[in-house]
Amino acid sequence: MHSTFRIDIRFILVAACVTITACGTPHGVATRVIVPRGASFGEAADSLAKAEIIGSPRLFRLYGRIVGGDRNIKPGTYLLKQGTPWKDIVDALNGGHGLVNTMTVPEGYSLQQITPLLTRTLGVPADSVNFAVRDTALLARLDIPNPTLEGYLFPDTYAFPAGTTARQAVRVMVQGFERRWKPEWEARLPDLKINRNDLVTMASIVEKEAKIPEERPVIAAVYYNRLNRGMLLQADPTVQYALGHHVGRVLYRDLAVKSPYNTYLNAGLPPGPIGSPGAASLAAAANPAKVPYLYFVASADGHHEFRTTLQEHTSAIRQVHGATTTAAREVSSKPTAKSIAKPAAKSTTKRKTPSSKTRASAKKRVTSH
Repeated sequence: MHSTFRIDIRFILVAACVTITACGTPHGVATRVIVPRGASFGEAADSLAKAEIIGSPRLFRLYGRIVGGDRNIKPGTYLLKQGTPWKDIVDALNGGHGLVNTMTVPEGYSLQQITPLLTRTLGVPADSVNFAVRDTALLARLDIPNPTLEGYLFPDTYAFPAGTTARQAVRVMVQGFERRWKPEWEARLPDLKINRNDLVTMASIVEKEAKIPEERPVIAAVYYNRLNRGMLLQADPTVQYALGHHVGRVLYRDLAVKSPYNTYLNAGLPPGPIGSPGAASLAAAANPAKVPYLYFVASADGHHEFRTTLQEHTSAIRQVHGATTTAAREVSSKPTAKSIAKPAAKSTTKRKTPSSKTRASAKKRVTSH
């Protein structure tokens, strides 16, 4: 009798301690907690403790048993705050409340690639995303001269609560860009003689070209140097963007595509970004390296050989790819041709020599500066 009484008292005391520990007030920024499919309540408790949503996973497991909430948890990604009462956490795990849909946007992704991601993640029609990225209020707030938010949906991993609309998601992504935009980048604009849209555009090109992080500022410098000399940028990623679809390598026939984004035909920067640059590429575009290079050629391992003169560049192409590929990317024999060579890829498509009309157009645009 006395033994049973002591056990009951002990249980009551433990339950009281757990109940007191379970109390709290939510605070801070919500944190993502992933509960894998098939995970036990104990495993969920470990995930919560790792995210610092709860303090003691052992006491939380005991609490779950006491309230009977440890038998029916729903897998998924939850957004929870520190200090959330344990009752609310257990209710969320049991009822699937607070579940979010996660989406990762890689650096350099364009709207053409982001749109289907948002469509699948949010479960909304593509038309609603297309409408959201044309939000005139956001375009005006960011002073974007283009019809879409291309380049301003910051690449990151996002967690959108169930029911998030396309417009709400796009606003969150734009806020991601605004949070990461640094005042020191803004201060660099007068020295670079560009505006913010130009800098984001330059960063988007650098993002596409750079494979090695430390080369970003050097690649940016090459493009700025060419701009300052009135040379065509001749950036392959802008041609890819103008084509509207990915190609394994840019062919001569691709260089003639009629688009303001084709920097083989149009002088200066394209009208806007060709993708969403990350913070590193934005920093490189704001702080280009102090180098004299005007050309670069990509090697098979991803690094670039940078050169100042066309003669040096031609020699670098021979060195990297062999003499047979020297003529493969030359648009003009004059130093106004950048000829950024890419690693040769096997293809059954034969490169075509650019027409005299294309050469004349390129020459005219360069010499008009």
